[in-house]
Formats: sequence, structure tokens, C-alpha cells
Amino acid sequence: MARSVAAHREAVQELLSGLGGPRSTEVVPLMAALGRVLAVDVLAPLSLPPFANSQMDGFAVRAADLAPNSENDDGAELTVVDPVPAGAAPAKLLPGSAAPIMTGAMMPEGADAVVPIEQAVPGVFPLPGTETTVRLPSVRPGTFVRDAGSDISAGTVALRSGTTLGPGQLGLLAALGLGSVEVRTPLRVLLVPTGDEVVEPGSALPPGKIYDSNGTLLEAAMAQAGLHVTRTGVSGDDPSALLDLLRSHTGEVDLVVSTGGVSKGAYEVVRQAMDNQPVEFVSVAMQPGGPQGIGTFDGVPFLGFPGNPVSCLVSFEMFLRPALTAVLGSPSARIALRALLTERLTSPSGKHQVRRGTLLPDGTVRLEGGPGSHLIHALANSNALVQVPEDVTELEAGAEVEVWML
Repeated sequence: MARSVAAHREAVQELLSGLGGPRSTEVVPLMAALGRVLAVDVLAPLSLPPFANSQMDGFAVRAADLAPNSENDDGAELTVVDPVPAGAAPAKLLPGSAAPIMTGAMMPEGADAVVPIEQAVPGVFPLPGTETTVRLPSVRPGTFVRDAGSDISAGTVALRSGTTLGPGQLGLLAALGLGSVEVRTPLRVLLVPTGDEVVEPGSALPPGKIYDSNGTLLEAAMAQAGLHVTRTGVSGDDPSALLDLLRSHTGEVDLVVSTGGVSKGAYEVVRQAMDNQPVEFVSVAMQPGGPQGIGTFDGVPFLGFPGNPVSCLVSFEMFLRPALTAVLGSPSARIALRALLTERLTSPSGKHQVRRGTLLPDGTVRLEGGPGSHLIHALANSNALVQVPEDVTELEAGAEVEVWML
């Protein structure tokens, strides 16, 4: 009897559970940390902004100087003093004066508001050194002022341990003056494509052969998920050669993933090579990606994915990626949304079907290609995986489905 998708996902999570303990860490430059996982809480060494600054080009003022009264119900005439460009340390602002100030420039001591240049009369900045006045409307204290620490205060947690570092997180660390960051060492994965029929891209293509897309497809998916991938060349259908290849790397990796050779055909090299290893070959009630291998090779967790390219990626997304999220906290789970089908589909009874599709701006999802596991062009033109539960055999156009964003 075929194993359910949920049961196999749980089995993969259990297989990887031993990898969830404390991992070694390393300190790397910020750009080298892109996609990596933060190893420690980061406390802000300074406040952001580090000083009160102007949100607009305008005039820094004391709001009290412009407060309405019996003689002044529409602002006041103030003396213009030296300008404050961004990056300068300004002089104290005296009562009755206004300092031309640029966006991002430090607020002078004594100033508590900014009047935009568009509200000034005249509505232009005077030339430096010119003795002049400017008429400004009344303004409340704090207007167009970015207070020190209004984004984050010094000493508070900027990022939590376990955060995956993307552009926004790295930008924050840079804004805090940090040039490097402590991250977890990534999980090390050995990726082994197999098959006599497969040749490396860039070489000549003999009759009956195909180019290996699985290696590139899975290495890219794994690297994007924050894994460190060691990818071998394509291993042929000789079990002893495959064993030698695996044993030349297994002492250096945390996980082994192979592609191909896990079905019930006559030349299933992975099945043959794992004959004396605690590896189970099962049929999962899923289309594509039904044949799966799971166990350990010489004590190292092992997953055997099918050989068709779409099956490889679906296996990664349905089983390995969620298990990594559960055990390690990264990568982040795929975003699951609800969408309406633009067309009718059918699905085999008793199998969870995973179709490729494009989520459109109007909330509908267009299927890309058919259900076949070889349709890599359709995969390349998709932005989502359409989930069809195993108890559903057909859905009409307009039916609601769950989609996982890629």
C-alpha cells in the first residue's frame, strides 16, 4: 500500500531530527551571510536614527516662535541663519531664527520642528551668507522630525537568532554599523545524480542520451534554501562505482540525496547499491514523485529522489524543504495561498497530485503543462505548485485550490 504524503513527510522529518541540535557557527562579512541563518541575537549597538533629523528639505525652527497669538495668527517672520546640510554638526538654534535644513540632516539644538520649503515665503533657500528673513506658518513641535531611536533603540534586539538573512536584514545590520555577523554553518548535502542515460550539460549528446537537469535543478533549490551542496558528476548504473563515490564523500556531509534509480525497473542502481544499508524504498501516493528512498547510508541520512526532473523538485518541496523548516527553523516555509482554477483538471484516484501553475494578479491560477514528470519547460514557466488532495479526482474551472508559491 502506498504511503501518504503526510506520512512520508513525517518520516523525512524524523530522519533529519538528529540534525537539529546545536550547530557550529562562523563569522562572515555581511554579503557572505545572504541566505544564511543568524546564530545569535543581535543587539543594536546604537539607536536608529542615531540623532534627531529632518524628514524634509525646509527650515528647522522652534515651534514656539511660530505659535499663534493675538498679534500672530498666521506664523511669523524669522531670521535665517546658517544652513544645515546632511552630515554636518549644526550650531544651536537661537530664538527667533530659522535654519535651512536638508533631508536627513541633524536637527540643531533648540529646534523642535521643520517647516517644508514649499510653505516658506519666499519659497527658496537664500544663498549662504545672505542676511535675510523668511515668513513661516505656525507648526506643532515634532512636525517632520525623525526622533532619535524612532526606528530602534540602542540595546534592544535588532534580529533574533534563527532569522534567515535577506536584503532587509543585512541592510539593518549595515545601518547599525556592523560589517560582519555570526551565522550557523549550513547543512552539508551530497547531491548525486545517477543514470547511464544522463550526460553533463555542455558535452556532446550521443544517441539515446539526455542532459542532466536534475543536478542543476536540485543544487539551485538547495542552495536557495541555505544548504551547502557538494555535487558529484553523474554516476552511471554500476552499483559498486556508486558505493565508492558515496564513501569518498560521506565523512564530510550531513545528508546524502541521490536522483534516479529508485523505481522497480531492471537497472535501478540506487536500490542495488543500498542493498545492505538500512534504506527503505517506498511508493508515496503522489504524482509526480511516487518512488522514494529513505534511510541511512553508513550512518548518514539518505534520501533517494526519482529521476524525472519535475519529480525531483516536487520531492524537495514536498518532503525535504518542510523537514528542514521543522527541524532547523530554516528555510522559511513556502507561502500557501488559495486560488481559483482557470481550467478543469483531473487527478488519479488515491494520489496527491502536484501540478505546476502560474498565480495571476486576479487571484486565479493557470495550469502550466500537464501532470507529466518530465515537463521541465512547464516548470520553468510556473510560479506555484498547485496542490490537489488524494481524495479529489476532478475539479472544474473556478474551483478553489491551495497553491504554494515558488
